[in-house]
Amino acid sequence: MLWTCYPLCSQAGPLARGWQPLSFDGGAFHLKGTGELTRALLVLRLCAWPPLVTHGLALQAWSQRLLGSRLSGRFLRASVYGQFVAGETAEEVRGCVQQLRTLSLRPLLAVPTEEEPDSAAKSGEAWYEGNLGAMLRCVDLSRDLLEPPSLAEASLMQLKVTALTSARLCKELASWVRRPGAPLELSPERLAEAMDSGQNLQVSCLNDEQNQHLQASISRLHRVAQYARAQHVRLLVDAEYTSLNPALSLLVAALAVRWNSPGEGGPWVWNTYQACLKDTFERLGRDAEAAHRAGLAFGVKLVRGAYLDKERAVAQLHGMKDPTQPDYEATSQSYSRCLELMLTRVARHGPMCHLMVASHNEESVRQATKRYEVEGRAGNRCPQKGLRFLSLARMPEMDSGVLGRTLKIFKAGRGGSHL
Repeated sequence: MLWTCYPLCSQAGPLARGWQPLSFDGGAFHLKGTGELTRALLVLRLCAWPPLVTHGLALQAWSQRLLGSRLSGRFLRASVYGQFVAGETAEEVRGCVQQLRTLSLRPLLAVPTEEEPDSAAKSGEAWYEGNLGAMLRCVDLSRDLLEPPSLAEASLMQLKVTALTSARLCKELASWVRRPGAPLELSPERLAEAMDSGQNLQVSCLNDEQNQHLQASISRLHRVAQYARAQHVRLLVDAEYTSLNPALSLLVAALAVRWNSPGEGGPWVWNTYQACLKDTFERLGRDAEAAHRAGLAFGVKLVRGAYLDKERAVAQLHGMKDPTQPDYEATSQSYSRCLELMLTRVARHGPMCHLMVASHNEESVRQATKRYEVEGRAGNRCPQKGLRFLSLARMPEMDSGVLGRTLKIFKAGRGGSHL
């Protein structure tokens, strides 16, 4: 299963044709046909219907029994699947990409496979090794779909760490990372050294089985990063559940030590920060400053967040403080603070700091583009390469159509089977 992102990029410099004030009045819809807009409205209404959201999988299984797989599949492809998915196979994705190129769109792929924190333990390494193969193929496809080759430096790909290492090990590592005086073997530098050298890594707080799995996991992560770097594909590591994120950040920091050094040409491994979490602003500032002191490039995908209901339920179940912001307004304020922090760093540190503004919120988009304009008028060209925008495929089309005239816009969708 692949996620496909489509970046709509200006062919001229962002300020070469003069800045046009943003207007989300729907004028961008002229790029879409009546059929596409009708389907989009239908899917919007369906996805806003609570019974469908709650019982979607059951309804899909019922439709397959009642209509048969072929007819049910046709209905899905004409509605929800067709709205968000580029195709079931690599060839279908390529065909979709050819159509998108007529609108100056280019592809960005990702592997969304992940492991739930409470899932049953996998036996052996076979499942994770299979995911490694999928990620390497995704890197190949990302490279092959880039035309012309000179645009390869702009290629990005997302991945989930728990596709390559068990969620149980991540929870164990997270519990140790959070403690004062965590074992020295769990420093990013030590893990990076083990990745690079292939030496056997023994962490005192883990048992033999966990150490073996950690060794195999960091080897897989290193192989993906090494191969992606060779193919000029930058990796955006997704955030997952709060119980896992400290371990994910540790592993991303280890990859950054190796692949985000000044001689590598900007950040090749990025981390994701969720504004819906209460500690994100402080953690983002701390990580950015640590990377700067170490002389490392810093890449950030800033999202509002996900998993909110489950995060709150888990916190209540275990008698812990709710890690999420209390409401929509608080999340918006958090996103705005994080965004301003990163926009400042992008402007100051140029190619050593990159930001992906992943939001459907118009005010967040306005904040970023206004700062972009101010920096450009002041003669600071750094944000032009360091700032990108991300939204889901075919939503929000107004934002994408307006921004796509002057800025780099990425559209995220899915490729894979509807079954």
